[in-house]
Amino acid sequence: MTEPTLSATASASASAPPAEHVRVERRGALGVIVLDRQRALNALTHAMVRDVADALRTLAADDEVECVAITGAGERALCAGGDVVSLRDDVQSNGGRGAARFWRDEYAMNAAIARFPKPVVAIQHGIVLGGGVGISGHASHRVATGSTRIGFPEVTIGFVPDVGATWLLTRRSGELGTRAALTGDHFGAADAIALGLSDAHVPDDRLPELLALLETTHPDDAIARLATAPPAGTLQASRPLIDHAFAGDDPALIVARLRAAGDEGVAMAGTIAERSPFAVAVTLAALRRARRMGSLEEALVQEFRVSRHVSLAPDFAEGVRAQLVDKDRRPRWRPASLAGVTPAMVEACFAPVPEGDLALPTRSQQEERA
Repeated sequence: MTEPTLSATASASASAPPAEHVRVERRGALGVIVLDRQRALNALTHAMVRDVADALRTLAADDEVECVAITGAGERALCAGGDVVSLRDDVQSNGGRGAARFWRDEYAMNAAIARFPKPVVAIQHGIVLGGGVGISGHASHRVATGSTRIGFPEVTIGFVPDVGATWLLTRRSGELGTRAALTGDHFGAADAIALGLSDAHVPDDRLPELLALLETTHPDDAIARLATAPPAGTLQASRPLIDHAFAGDDPALIVARLRAAGDEGVAMAGTIAERSPFAVAVTLAALRRARRMGSLEEALVQEFRVSRHVSLAPDFAEGVRAQLVDKDRRPRWRPASLAGVTPAMVEACFAPVPEGDLALPTRSQQEERA
């Protein structure tokens, strides 16, 4: 696997034996969960998701552990998502039933991180895409670095942002999250903070020092000692354009506004035009619905429905083919343009699925268990 990109892409039929690619370490009062599948940029398999969930339960119950850190082995990535080819294979050969089981476990893990009873520090170094955001973006303390490249590139393969992305990208006012989701672009530390995906920037060469401090120091204090201002990003400077152009529920109108907004807008419109029109339309609808929701769990339940439906649509198999199988980078989208995506097509993606909705414990239930 040379190009892992997405969370929903994590392998539905993982072959790795338990704990082969997840290490759990105790360092003083710090518990460390290390994703260690470096040849695949620490991309998640189903077995890895289960191992992380098991580790979280163990560390939550250990009274000597006061804080948990999540990091990725090597210098290249925290987690680049997963193997979209395996997911596509499961959809084509098994109707996506294995993928559905994966999503149930992954989304439950995402929620468990968000509701973890102790501080969780996620080290977002290197590539952090799709599922990499899912395993880090819901942590209580999210640390970006100089090497961070973070984003949700799902629309490039005919899929939709998941792992709680619709929740994360809609918590702040304005349309920066919409811009990130509809273009599928990747961002550095400053933009990750602006998007609400990260909280602070710590230089890569100070990460060992940060982990050492966390063994004895509350993460608020440890991060404050080492955090620096990140290199300037691009989103805040473009915010007036983004907030105007990406407003509303009509993706075609968004593209029209961008095309009328000068060179920067034209460039973003061109990027969106290369993405799956169906995925862009469904993504926008999912973001708008998630903005009105009251909890991450609600958003994950919606994302489970959407992921199941969209994975069975033609564009997902075609997008993976074009990007990762044949690698011709010339997907033949169906429909070929936003004009061909009907409201009924979009609405169908939010309907119940045959195997039933994702079931997650409520916040009060999780607090009682803790």
